[in-house]
Amino acid sequence: MTPAHQPPGEIRPGGRTARTRAAVLAAVQHELSEGGFAALSMERIAQRSGIHLATIYRRWRSVEGLVCELLMEASTAIPLPDSGNLPEDLRLLARRIGSFYTAAPMRRLVEAVVSSAGRNSRAETVLADFFHDRLRMAGELVRRGIERGEVPPDTDPEAVMSAVGAPFYYRILIARGPVDADLAESTATAVWAATLAGAYRTGGAAPVADPGVVRQRTERTE
Repeated sequence: MTPAHQPPGEIRPGGRTARTRAAVLAAVQHELSEGGFAALSMERIAQRSGIHLATIYRRWRSVEGLVCELLMEASTAIPLPDSGNLPEDLRLLARRIGSFYTAAPMRRLVEAVVSSAGRNSRAETVLADFFHDRLRMAGELVRRGIERGEVPPDTDPEAVMSAVGAPFYYRILIARGPVDADLAESTATAVWAATLAGAYRTGGAAPVADPGVVRQRTERTE
């Protein structure tokens, strides 16, 4: 396939499309950091990035599309752990999410994306697709735990991952409080205990695990 037949964004790394995308997303990040979502405009992004306004409109169509793509790009900075132990993986993942959102630019980014989704149906779809894909990928941690016999086989991986992420978004978007190490630790501990207790099982009413078993398994990971 020649470059002329490739869809936008699929030109070889280092090509003109890649450089354009990098310049534009960097400009979006700077603009968000300086003025927030309310001050963001396609014209300001074009001016800062040095990319022609028509090019930006042709590829991204709107500010909302740009912000959502920036979120997808930024999320690659949260790699999935693979310690061989599900409770430790949950703890490591929670810490990485916490570290990611400790940075003010990342907080502004998620705030902008959620704001975009409330105003624009395309942004809403992009945001929903983004979280669906991230939950599916992160669910691999739980699937590994199921294979190792750490949790019941009917545990819903995406439900577990949703429970890991939810406290961070509540803290950022609703409580407007700091994201810190304590939040990461308490989240991982609570989600692991709930997983053992069957809270995320898909087979109907979940039996409550013996508290001593939960405590014993948790202590083995510390």
